[in-house]
Amino acid sequence: MNNYLQHLKLKARELKSQHLPRFYDHFAPELAHSRETFFDHPLIQRCREDAIPFLHDTYGHGIEHSKNVAIEAGALILAETAGWETVFSRHLMLLSQVAGLLHDSCRLEADHARQGAELSRKILKDYPLSDQDKDMIALAIANHEAFKPQVPTSDPAAELLCNALYDGDKFRWGPDNFVTTLWEICDYEEWPLEKIVSRFPQGLEIIESISDTFRTPTGQIYGPEFISTGLHMGRALYRRMKQLCV
Repeated sequence: MNNYLQHLKLKARELKSQHLPRFYDHFAPELAHSRETFFDHPLIQRCREDAIPFLHDTYGHGIEHSKNVAIEAGALILAETAGWETVFSRHLMLLSQVAGLLHDSCRLEADHARQGAELSRKILKDYPLSDQDKDMIALAIANHEAFKPQVPTSDPAAELLCNALYDGDKFRWGPDNFVTTLWEICDYEEWPLEKIVSRFPQGLEIIESISDTFRTPTGQIYGPEFISTGLHMGRALYRRMKQLCV
């Protein structure tokens, strides 16, 4: 069984390397700046340390997931605010990274988005951020789930922060689902290969349903490619799993 799963994990990485979404080429400068901020900015370094105890690597929503969401939400902010005042644009990017790190802090609880929003206020209580900043971060976390009613806002910057966090999170439903998340969940649940195979078609349907939900203009252009790439990978892995079960 372990050999089969290892084979499938390697196959997933191979498929991902062959089908990288265009977002990574088209927004390479924004991603590079966001990544540099994520690793070098003292506020983000502090937030990374504070977030780790609340993240769940064993269930596919740990530090690797949160890191990717934070960096790509930050890149989306930079893409969407091209032409805005630079200091404000970069500050909004910073807030998106904090939201990205904390958005799944209550992932294993009921109504985890709203619970995570409230927890973010406690974690950020003594951070050098304004009350408005903390409100915007909490709102983005509260609004990051798919197919759930959103808490409305009349502030365009707050709405953009919400949408960038959502899209950065839902980008993970593409290739990342089959390179990281799926296997972490399977390991956590200790599912045998036969059970994974039996649940796979339903999982693919759920992933496909995300394709039309992206919220930022950039996400609406590039998000469906993340999903279609993930589905291509998933269907290839599903075929291979069925062969291994024979």
